Amino acid sequence: MTQSLDSFFHPRGIAILGASADPAKLGYGVARNLIQGGYPGAVHLVNPRAGEIFGHPMYPNVAAVPGPVDLAVVIVPAPAAAQALREVGQRGIKAAILTSGGFRETGPDGAKLEEEVLAACREHSIRLIGPNCIGLLDTHLPLDTTFLPPPPPSSGKIAFLSHSGAFCAAVIDWSRTQGFGFSRLVSLGNQADITETDLLPIIAADPNTKAICLYLEGLRDGQKFIETAQKIDKPIIALKVGRSASGQKAAASHTGALAGSEAALNAAFERAGILRAASAEQLFDWAQALSSYAPSSPTLLPAGEGSVIAPSPTGGGRGVRENVAILTNAGGPGVIAADALDAAGFSLADLAPVTEAGLRSILPPAASVHNPVDMLASATPEQYASSLELLLKDPGVDAVLVIAPPSPVCPTEHIADALIPLIRASAKPVLITLMGSQLVHAAQRHFAGAGIPTYPFPERAASALAAIQRWKVKNRTPAANQPPSTFHVPESAENLPAEELVAAFGIETAPILLGKDKGETAALANRLGFPVVLKIASVDIPHKSDIGGVLLDIKSIDAAAKGFDRLMEIAKFARPDARIDGVHVQRQIPPGQEVIIGMVRDPQFGPLMMFGSGGVEAEGLKDVAFALAPLDEMSAREMLQKTWAGKKLEGFRSIKAADAEAVIDALIRLSWLAIQNPQIAEIEINPLRVLAKGALAVDVRMK
Repeated sequence: MTQSLDSFFHPRGIAILGASADPAKLGYGVARNLIQGGYPGAVHLVNPRAGEIFGHPMYPNVAAVPGPVDLAVVIVPAPAAAQALREVGQRGIKAAILTSGGFRETGPDGAKLEEEVLAACREHSIRLIGPNCIGLLDTHLPLDTTFLPPPPPSSGKIAFLSHSGAFCAAVIDWSRTQGFGFSRLVSLGNQADITETDLLPIIAADPNTKAICLYLEGLRDGQKFIETAQKIDKPIIALKVGRSASGQKAAASHTGALAGSEAALNAAFERAGILRAASAEQLFDWAQALSSYAPSSPTLLPAGEGSVIAPSPTGGGRGVRENVAILTNAGGPGVIAADALDAAGFSLADLAPVTEAGLRSILPPAASVHNPVDMLASATPEQYASSLELLLKDPGVDAVLVIAPPSPVCPTEHIADALIPLIRASAKPVLITLMGSQLVHAAQRHFAGAGIPTYPFPERAASALAAIQRWKVKNRTPAANQPPSTFHVPESAENLPAEELVAAFGIETAPILLGKDKGETAALANRLGFPVVLKIASVDIPHKSDIGGVLLDIKSIDAAAKGFDRLMEIAKFARPDARIDGVHVQRQIPPGQEVIIGMVRDPQFGPLMMFGSGGVEAEGLKDVAFALAPLDEMSAREMLQKTWAGKKLEGFRSIKAADAEAVIDALIRLSWLAIQNPQIAEIEINPLRVLAKGALAVDVRMK
């Protein structure tokens, strides 16, 4: 299996089935790119018609091809593809790229042809990329099996796996003007056999690849994808399109209603350390920064001493709030950069007195030596370089954002030449913003030649710097697959009621008893001890408070009996169609903060945990955070830190602090309950009443 995947990137020879001498045919483009593109192995052309292309003879069939051949590129009409692949297998070739379209993407008839193709591949142990793709390329070998017109993309450090061939073609053309290149690029097409999950390990093992970009339209096996990505130590940035909700019409809880495919996907990406880009531009902005800085040193962006940053809406994760210095020759762009850095979760560094003194000695008197450092429009290349050197030496500076609009005193490329040696030698990231177009184009080329990314505006540079920070935070040991040693996880308790199951996993509950008539209700209330709470008992009324179906502060036997009658009247009037089992009686819990914790089982990624504002606020505020089970202490704590409900546990104005550690413990225990009981589709504790010490599950609902 691994050997055949290696054959895609290191073939000793390649056979092109469907090669053509007609420049209008795709088979011509593939032959041109392989023969004229510098591929060092043998290229064999297969076409029943005699002739030659670029001095290479065409063979009537693949069986006639001489020498070792490890890879076949098949460009034949869809109805002929299965037979062509059988011939490839009979020739002993174990890797194939099926470029042709006309398969599953066209409807049922095409899907049947695709099944025939896959059967032929399995019959002969062929691994297949495609169909309906443009192929792959490796700029460092070089190897180009695509039919795209020249020139090929520049050699670089970014690998790109894409479900869309057209997007590959557009990105290659766009990259030529953006100053970055690719290491490897694979168009996956319909993924009849090989998926992005199969290719991730071999792409990550490529020494020329420093960051991996993914364009995803779906995932065939979400759990396998996440497990594979977790093992990769290089940055992975994904653009996942198709953000429509998964549709939770059958959800029986707030957790089920609020969770959807996007929440599950974001939680899965966060678990695997994958950064999720919001746009194609962001995808490659981040990749350029990460391929230049993140993998080169584990100490990049050293921990600052500021406060904890909030998670980014596009990436999640938390970490130390980094301190950034801004170096510019214009005040306005410096202010834009300061705002952008703040929005991205950074602080402006407080420069050390020795740094400011050094800046004052080399800059004009009117220059600002405070952060942002404004050298004025007259700044020379030497002043740029000397100022950057001082900022990088400052122990309170974790990274520097340099802004260089067109200079009125020298060509901007001279500034680039002065900065490049310092940037390449620095252990701290330096992000470059070249504001302008034609007047900074040469500077962009100089930076690109040195492998240093540039950005046209400070906002994009700040976003890229935040991607580096999030990668550092995310690049930690994944959540443990074993429960904490501090508590016992029981075996599956499939037949237990929800409250007993939760209690079995060590989450304290307030027992709920069912009174089927007013006499029994009054007796149960007396047994629990007053005051008690009465609630309508009905599976058909999930949100009882909405119809007045909850009575608080019942303090006597007589009040409990009257409360039963009142709830029956309310239910009969508000929901005459509902099945009423009686009244639930529960000890009234002391005041505290109310939160919600829950789980919904996602079909792709498994148990998805939720935490947020509880009680009636759960769906109204939508103040929730999600993470995949099982949780460890760090991932549970991150869920609290992402929400107002979690921050409020620390106390806020007149709101008394509550026991956040008890909530974290309950979240971890509920996550292991979900792992141990796969028959549970949804379970929710709403509210979990958080006291000054401890927390109690007031209401537990399970599906």
